[in-house]
Amino acid sequence: MSLQAKNPSLKSHRKIIHIDMDAFFASVEQLDNPALRGKPVIVGGAPQGRGVVAACSYEARAFGIHSAMPSARAYTLCRHAVFVRPRKERYQEVSHQIRAIFSRYSPLVEPLSIDEAFLDTTVNTLNNPSATHVAQIIRGDIYRTTGLTASAGVSYNKFLAKLASDQDKPDGLTVITPQKARSFLRSLPIRRFYGVGKVTEQKMHGLGIRTGRDLEKFSQAALTAAFGSSGCFFYDMARGIDNRPVQPHQTRKSIGTETTFQEDIYQLEEVLNILQSLANQVGNALSRKKIGGRTLSLKVRYDDFTTISRSCSKRAGFYSQHDIWQQVPPLVAATEAGRRKIRLLGLTISNLLDEIPPGGLRYEQLLLPFYSKEDNSPTTLIAKIRQANNYVDCFG
Repeated sequence: MSLQAKNPSLKSHRKIIHIDMDAFFASVEQLDNPALRGKPVIVGGAPQGRGVVAACSYEARAFGIHSAMPSARAYTLCRHAVFVRPRKERYQEVSHQIRAIFSRYSPLVEPLSIDEAFLDTTVNTLNNPSATHVAQIIRGDIYRTTGLTASAGVSYNKFLAKLASDQDKPDGLTVITPQKARSFLRSLPIRRFYGVGKVTEQKMHGLGIRTGRDLEKFSQAALTAAFGSSGCFFYDMARGIDNRPVQPHQTRKSIGTETTFQEDIYQLEEVLNILQSLANQVGNALSRKKIGGRTLSLKVRYDDFTTISRSCSKRAGFYSQHDIWQQVPPLVAATEAGRRKIRLLGLTISNLLDEIPPGGLRYEQLLLPFYSKEDNSPTTLIAKIRQANNYVDCFG
């Protein structure tokens, strides 16, 4: 019998817990090496190279260091910081222990990453009506099992639970009840709202929206006019409405790979050679999984850390390295490759198709001007693509 069947008389509000491990990677390093405890620990690449901060301890954060910051910059902020290389297998090992703890209390667990997850405890194995008590028990289990602390947020939906878990870090627990939600959201800076990145934040500031209170003043129609389909989402968020369920089984949405270079690259020939290697990797992954996808995306990060993406879609889908490579040159032509230095390249297939079409792989022969028997060098290919505006203009 399911947990739901055992508890037919449920309240209308769901009880959602968001568990977020505190400075996970750095905390694992401090746990395994007691000499690092209390010190500013940075997990990532060495500051002498082109490394990036993957994670850092709270002691390091006090100096303004954060994830995705260049390691060299982190070193200038804190010269006595201790840099350690990431140990992915060790982090995965601890993550598995933590997820095993989650499963003791609810079958509805949605991992967001290696160190955080949502749990729907409206019905739980303890038959405990208090999600707050369940969260306290889970945090205690995590500490006893792993020696690590976790922060928890408790509320009636995912959006608010995630906000709550970030309110009292590290090792904190915050509850946002339905009665307190609106007042909490009204004082919240707009950048803290789910789905509001830097670009959207700037646009909202231009409209005079700086807090949840400001956002609440806008009608759904006005927000939709300004932000498209996301406008409805923002309208609901300002009112504490989020009906997304906790989803235990997440469907893979994309397959891709990327690489960061030790030194910036500039030559188009080198760009295309690397992308051909990435296309091979993604194509092989598609073949192994016997799936395809309708959208191909190219990710480019320039030397100043500006990151862009260019995408194209085709109805027949991408199923192989051959399919992918046919569309890579025009995507490259829609970037500033060859005119700006590049530190990262990536290729991703999304809008996945469940299986290979009947009859095996289907290739779509495209009569593009950049395929020539006379001269097929990368530089010539790019030059021809840039002249073929009808192929460049469709990418944005």
